[in-house]
Amino acid sequence: MQITGDMLLGASAVRGTQGTLRAFDPARNAEIEPAFGAGGAADVERACELAAQAFDPYRLASLETRARFLEAIAENILALGDTLIERAHVESALPKARLEGERGRTVGQLKLFASLVREGRWLTATLDSALPERKPLPRSDLRLQKIPVGPVAVFGASNFPLAFSVAGGDTASALAAGCPVVVKAHPAHLGTSELVGRAIQKAVAESGLPEGVFSLVIGAGNEIGEALVKHPAIKSVGFTGSRRGGLALVEIASKRREPIPVFAEMSSVNPFFVFPGALAKRGEALANGFVDSVTLGVGQFCTNPGLVLVLEGPHTRGFIDAAAKALAGKGAQTMLTAGIATAYRDGVAQRASSNGVQSVAQGASTEATCAALPVLFETTAAQFLASAQLEDEIFGPTSLIVTCADIGEMLKVAEHLEGQLTATLQLEADDYALARQLLPTLERKVGRILANGFPTGVEVSYAMVHGGPFPATSDGRATSVGATAIERFLRPVCYQDLPAELLPEALHDGNPLHLWRLRDGKLVQE
Repeated sequence: MQITGDMLLGASAVRGTQGTLRAFDPARNAEIEPAFGAGGAADVERACELAAQAFDPYRLASLETRARFLEAIAENILALGDTLIERAHVESALPKARLEGERGRTVGQLKLFASLVREGRWLTATLDSALPERKPLPRSDLRLQKIPVGPVAVFGASNFPLAFSVAGGDTASALAAGCPVVVKAHPAHLGTSELVGRAIQKAVAESGLPEGVFSLVIGAGNEIGEALVKHPAIKSVGFTGSRRGGLALVEIASKRREPIPVFAEMSSVNPFFVFPGALAKRGEALANGFVDSVTLGVGQFCTNPGLVLVLEGPHTRGFIDAAAKALAGKGAQTMLTAGIATAYRDGVAQRASSNGVQSVAQGASTEATCAALPVLFETTAAQFLASAQLEDEIFGPTSLIVTCADIGEMLKVAEHLEGQLTATLQLEADDYALARQLLPTLERKVGRILANGFPTGVEVSYAMVHGGPFPATSDGRATSVGATAIERFLRPVCYQDLPAELLPEALHDGNPLHLWRLRDGKLVQE
């Protein structure tokens, strides 16, 4: 499939007229052809109008039609073959094997949501029978189902050009809910975005759905994104990126005449707690695994373990020394964009100049462009608590080890932390009593608690939570990965004494969709 540099507004390919953009190859430090036409407010208006027109027909389509549509997107992405992987590799400098795995994840989550749509539990179909004889007052016939909120704006992420981008989790869950989607392509991977966008556009046509179910807009700077969030047709926003970018969207959305929710994944240092029993039994292996996790994908994972908390003891220095040795063997690698590489170097320089912080190791320099040199820092709990800037996320292959005098000091640090996506516990059976003291705090602070693993890796499943209290996300009640991500784009509607002929199919007495439903307080399939 040829990349043309066009936006996709419904069924049309439209050339933007507000200047030109080019993707960038960070490995070669050079722009990539072709030029893309930048869109403007008129293009956003058209995309949103089409989405508004498509909303009712799309949400009222059968569940089977919606599920097959999601599966068609997955098949069309696979049909792009090496063309997609090659373009994503050039635009991101990510290894082809990594991108092939990410494509598999993208396809897998589309198919997961297709299965979820068919199952229908997310409708939360609920029936409370009328009680006309009830005293002192009768009860009406009450029925509830969840419906989609309306068109959703999705912002492509820089660090996952497939799985968190045009056909990523936000788009898949919104489409599964019955919401048309308008995606703003990330400027770092314009060609990748167009290829995937055309795969979705083709699936819309193949499924006989209204063209406004999907659009892809392109633009420079913040103007087109602001116009998208401000548009009255948009009823929710999905975003993965910086805290600054996410908060800007939250502010815009809150100032609308009709404020709307923004589900923004923003900032997390993902504390990594190492307990004495684990240090004694497998300290060196832990150090090596931790460094591999920190440097995986050049540290460009939102779940990167950027903060390590360890109790002072006989094995603490051995762990730190082993981590320093492992990190010293890691070479600098190319980051996603020149801007991200610059921000990383600035963040590392600022941390290196912070009071009470020592650089204990750095990786090997290479000839890579837009490169990030791995760096490991160390400080004390007292210094960490006194230095607000040490809490800041540095997006890239670096981490800060914080030594704690005792469990009380470790608890103070945990209480001090902002909201996080993850917290990791490295422990053995004799550490359980210490961990039990920490768990209540972590439950309040993070979205996912894992034991004896590494946080860089988010399974797409029914139980996964990829979210957390602010600033990990703008709304800690939701997840952006996993089946329950669909809940972000739904709202409940109650039908009181509606004639049977007017009820939604999910609430008919005969249960023609064969759903599991809550009838008079009991979960049944009848």
